[in-house]
Amino acid sequence: MDALESLFEKLWNQYSDVNIQAGQIHSLLREKGENIVNDHIALRTFDLPLVNLEELSEHFKKFGYEEKGQYEFTEKKLRAKHYELEGYPRVFISELKVGEFSPFLQKTVKKLVSSLSVEDTRSESFLYSGVNWPEISYSTYSRLLKESEYAAWMAVFGYVANHFTISVNELTTFKDLAELNTFIKDAGFVLNSAGGEIKGGPEVYLAQSSTLASEVRVSFGDEEHLIPCCYYEFAQRYKMPDGKLYSGFVASSADKIFESTDVKR
Repeated sequence: MDALESLFEKLWNQYSDVNIQAGQIHSLLREKGENIVNDHIALRTFDLPLVNLEELSEHFKKFGYEEKGQYEFTEKKLRAKHYELEGYPRVFISELKVGEFSPFLQKTVKKLVSSLSVEDTRSESFLYSGVNWPEISYSTYSRLLKESEYAAWMAVFGYVANHFTISVNELTTFKDLAELNTFIKDAGFVLNSAGGEIKGGPEVYLAQSSTLASEVRVSFGDEEHLIPCCYYEFAQRYKMPDGKLYSGFVASSADKIFESTDVKR
């Protein structure tokens, strides 16, 4: 196993420990004889020094990954980029535009990352280090949640892959994403229906769906609450007019995929 494969394995191990449904879905697909290929992983962060998406991307650029796309999510106040390296999963990194939020959110987030050093964030293990700051109170979590589901999620879970993604194109016992979705639902998993169960389609050369994030019990001082953590995504890519398989992302679809971790209130 080379160093990059080892990095993805460590990211997967942390992610699947948090997101139990990922391992369960893997087992179901393997029972059907499927060899699962990862289309992409997604990481979340803040647009602050030391932790912004450019900093996180360096962990992949050193292996030869190259930036291939830029995306804006105006309503959620996010920006993102994706990176590619032949033979390896795509990497999608998003960051919250902290300066566009209230003084409370800005102060809270800056305090969370204030204890981090260059040595911390440039260590490979930072990508799967989880929470690097003292646990927040539930009242702080609730206030963040009112402004940004993304900020609240980051404050609780920190640096863990937000999702991995099964490449439907590489599956052999399902004809398309819709058939896979039916299989996933029949197994008892709930899909994210924001914008429809399938986001996109052949017309944009990419169709995506995802489970709703599984809930985990999180400690907030002397309180514990069930909070949505990570989810599993499924992607089917289509050929473009030039015959090449589409390799990018569709912002309008990704916008709805983000909502897989929303708290259902």
